[in-house]
Amino acid sequence: MVTLSDARIDELITEDVPYIDLTSHILGVDAQPGEMEYFTREACVLAGGEVASRIASKLGCTVACILPDGTELEAGQTFMTLRGTAAQLHQAWKVCLNVFDHLSAVATKTRMMVDAAHAANPSCEILTTRKSMPGVKDLLVEATIAGGAFPHRLGLSETVLVFDHHLSFMGGIDAFIERLPQIRSRCIEKKLFVEVNAEQALALAWHNAACTRACAASRGAVAWAGVDGVQLDKVAIDELAELVDNLRALDPRLTIIAAGGVNPGNAGEYAATGVNGLATTAPFTAKPIDMSVRMRRLG
Repeated sequence: MVTLSDARIDELITEDVPYIDLTSHILGVDAQPGEMEYFTREACVLAGGEVASRIASKLGCTVACILPDGTELEAGQTFMTLRGTAAQLHQAWKVCLNVFDHLSAVATKTRMMVDAAHAANPSCEILTTRKSMPGVKDLLVEATIAGGAFPHRLGLSETVLVFDHHLSFMGGIDAFIERLPQIRSRCIEKKLFVEVNAEQALALAWHNAACTRACAASRGAVAWAGVDGVQLDKVAIDELAELVDNLRALDPRLTIIAAGGVNPGNAGEYAATGVNGLATTAPFTAKPIDMSVRMRRLG
């Protein structure tokens, strides 16, 4: 579960409710007690419940019941019930609904990819990238986790991931490999990954194998100076399986991630090649789920 600050919850509320529910106030019904049910018109995986619950509570509503994130909903199923005054319910209405229909869409598309990948290779995980809409990373991470995926990389400060742009500043892959002992010594508690093409991946795997042999021959006197994993960018599926086999033959410990163009339609095929993970942005483009509410007066 992603931790959101109270200030973040307030921000989500203020975007839609800067002051009051003017309509309920003008109609004179703002203080009347009522109940509101959230339901889905289509099957989906629920996400956003923790966020919506906190929004509703902040607005003075009581959460009578709510299903947990990750629940697979059927069309027509109710998943949250709130009680409060007409003003409180109307203030919570759209803010919570927007959270639910957008996050549940992401969770649903994520689950499709997770299921497809696991059916072909139970050891292959879906990893969602940082290529998401600015300003909503926390909500999208919440949704992808509800769908069964893991965040690939939450930001530049988190993981040592070398891209082709970095290699160009260093003089290319050969220069990078030459400097790996120094680079490795600075990765004290972080894993070192490199995004590469097929040829570069094989060069790194050869280097890893040589490092392993040198360490064994020296009985640990020589520090291991390889990479922990490679991210294969836009390698065609029909080439990937053979490449994975070749990389594993050189370095069985190497973590292999496929990236570039991975989507619900091909996730299973990519996973079947034997990679450890699939890095993807696909869940972030999910179409919002069709959800709605029913309100009624109490008393």
